[in-house]
Amino acid sequence: MSRDRYVDFLRAWAIVLVVLGHWLITALRHGPGGELTAPELLASVPRTQWLTLLFQIMPLFFLAGGHAAGGSWARTRSAGGTAAGWVGRRAVRLLLPTAVYSGLVLLAVAVCSAASVDPGTLALVGWAMAMQFWFLPVYLLLSALTPVLHAAHRRWGLAVPVLMGAVALTADALVLTAHAPYVGLLNYVLVWGVAYQLGFCWRDGLLTERRPLVPATMAASGGLAFAALVALGPFPVSLILVTGQTPSNTDPPSAAMLSWAVAQVGACLLAAPVLRRLLDRERVWRVVRPVGGVSMTLYLWHMLPVLVAAAAFYLTGLAPEPALASAAWWALRGPWLLVLGVVLAAAVSVLRPLEGGLMRRYERTRPDAGPYRPWLLWPGLAAAVTALTRFATQGFAHDGGFPVLPALGLAVGTALVLLHRRPADRSDEHSEDAKGALEEAA
Repeated sequence: MSRDRYVDFLRAWAIVLVVLGHWLITALRHGPGGELTAPELLASVPRTQWLTLLFQIMPLFFLAGGHAAGGSWARTRSAGGTAAGWVGRRAVRLLLPTAVYSGLVLLAVAVCSAASVDPGTLALVGWAMAMQFWFLPVYLLLSALTPVLHAAHRRWGLAVPVLMGAVALTADALVLTAHAPYVGLLNYVLVWGVAYQLGFCWRDGLLTERRPLVPATMAASGGLAFAALVALGPFPVSLILVTGQTPSNTDPPSAAMLSWAVAQVGACLLAAPVLRRLLDRERVWRVVRPVGGVSMTLYLWHMLPVLVAAAAFYLTGLAPEPALASAAWWALRGPWLLVLGVVLAAAVSVLRPLEGGLMRRYERTRPDAGPYRPWLLWPGLAAAVTALTRFATQGFAHDGGFPVLPALGLAVGTALVLLHRRPADRSDEHSEDAKGALEEAA
């Protein structure tokens, strides 16, 4: 009852729009030699890049994540909890379903590689199945830094995201003017971290109750800055990566992306009163709540239906192939989205119980009771973040081969994170089993 329904809605809405956006711009066609290709819609038809303004709402996911994390960490800290326990809890919730997904995909890659599947096709499929992974290392890093970031928030408030934004703008300027290597990597944490840090401020009333004009100012100034940077500056309108486009607004996150994030946060806060009243209606909430419960599963597995549809309709030649972005092509997007939605719903109905069962089993055998093993947690997080970053940039089958080192890194990193909790006593485990049996009987 203490949960903020609007925060849960924002996370669910962000995931749904990411899924729909990826599906909408995914195009499949047969090449001159009969091979199946996936032309990049945003690069082939540049006017479609405006669509990204509708579907790039990941700033709201980081905003909602910061809001929820701020409350969770504050409660843990006041109850005497430790940073290792809190960070480990968040990491397990991300890494366990990610490990299940990655393990199954890597198993498929190994089988296909052994069966001598065309390396180009395997690399394309491996990239498609990892395209959403950019989010995971960034979010894991921000989660690991939350105790430090929240301490800074308690002391300096709004000055923290302002300073982070200023450093991000400086880093972006160095990337554009001096082509400084690796400096842009900071903006993955800084730009998305601004939205995350604003979540702390939102929860504590720094953006609304005490400063009622702040949301409108953020929405207007962020929107105008984005328009100016696109119209007068060097930045493209696309808010996702487009092959061959330099500079990019997401690789690394740019000043334009930072402006868009600020504008989105402001608009989100302005819409909060109306949407909160709507979410108070139980019929509306009954639709939103289940989506939030499966958001991680949706996010991880949403490209699997594309592969299923490709095999069922394109490899068999059943799907029509009108000219890319023509009226007929757009008309077919409706049935395309419907088919993918049905396949994903079926996949989630199978996968969600598997993920939930693994999580319950882990919680039973290694309860979140401390003391923890930080010497396992932090190296495990570092290994997992490194491996996920590699998958995000190169896919699951770079150059058509099995990614031995990233796979090993993710396996070791996840194992270390899971082992940072101590095993339950046998008596405690039996007690939990008995409790579960009584609950099921009731």
